[in-house]
Amino acid sequence: MNQHPMESVSECLRLPADAESALHALALNWEDVIDAKKMEVTSLTGAAVTNHIFQCTWQTRDEEKPRKVLVRIYGEAANSYFDREYEIRVFECISKLGQGPRLLGYFHSGRIEEFLNAKTLSAPDLRNPEISAKIAAKLWEFHQLDIPGPRQPMLWMRLREWVKTALALCPKNVAAEFQLDCMEEDINFLEKMLWRDDQKVGFCHNDLQYGNVMMNDEDQTLTLIDYDCSTYNPVAYDIANHFCEMAGDYHSDTPHILDFNKYPDFEKRHKFVKEYLKPSRKAGEVMSEKEVEQILKDIEKYTVASHIHWALWGIIAGRVNTIEFDYMEYARQRFQQYNLLKHSILSVQ
Repeated sequence: MNQHPMESVSECLRLPADAESALHALALNWEDVIDAKKMEVTSLTGAAVTNHIFQCTWQTRDEEKPRKVLVRIYGEAANSYFDREYEIRVFECISKLGQGPRLLGYFHSGRIEEFLNAKTLSAPDLRNPEISAKIAAKLWEFHQLDIPGPRQPMLWMRLREWVKTALALCPKNVAAEFQLDCMEEDINFLEKMLWRDDQKVGFCHNDLQYGNVMMNDEDQTLTLIDYDCSTYNPVAYDIANHFCEMAGDYHSDTPHILDFNKYPDFEKRHKFVKEYLKPSRKAGEVMSEKEVEQILKDIEKYTVASHIHWALWGIIAGRVNTIEFDYMEYARQRFQQYNLLKHSILSVQ
């Protein structure tokens, strides 16, 4: 899985002890591996701002076919906003359904994944019309997954939990800057304004940035990866979040800086929704423009929920994570967009 550009291999690079034990046990199952304890560890860098990602390689008797796996070490903030036991169950279920890399093992501080012969998309790829159409179709497919767990939208509960976590972690000046004391009131208002019983709910990725989309090197098919945030939610929210992610470039010199001028215009949003709905249509069935327009309206409103979601994430991560990323500045930008858009989009006086 060429998920991120690779740094140079460091022979002194060590993984946590529980990771090394799990990897050794895995390699012992492969008869072609020359020495299960002798592995090459490469740090992979790029769009991962929650976890630490590594490639582990063993030499085999066939020198041209080494064994490779991807190792994900959870970031320090993992337990602050994600349920890792739930994520492992989701990952395993999605793997069995053929929608992602196989789960090869897990340990207390992370997991081992199949190494895909694919590359991660880049920020400009999200704005490529052909790739965007493929993402739309793949996202519709992902939303149909039958994953065990609560089927009601989890967005609102997560936001309320994250407000409490942020308040518990932040000093008073930070809480005041982000108006955290009145944030739960805002979330209650958002739920009332955004949620309708007739909205389609599906199993959503909830973090569809370019680094979480892999393209196969041979047939150009897509695979969605990283299910830290995945839950059932309104599908319009998932699409809105994807559109918001077009503002980011996590491989730039300033990965925390967002450019919301890159948010797709109406024509691009309209085309994405039509491509998204295509797989749901029977042969010859005409797509309802009214349905497309309603989803587009819902998507635009859910952008404010995306902004507050990732603002809260940034605030929490900024207090507990040591990955090199300016989480607080990222949170400020998302919070500014939230304040900028909520009145106009929700028609609040």
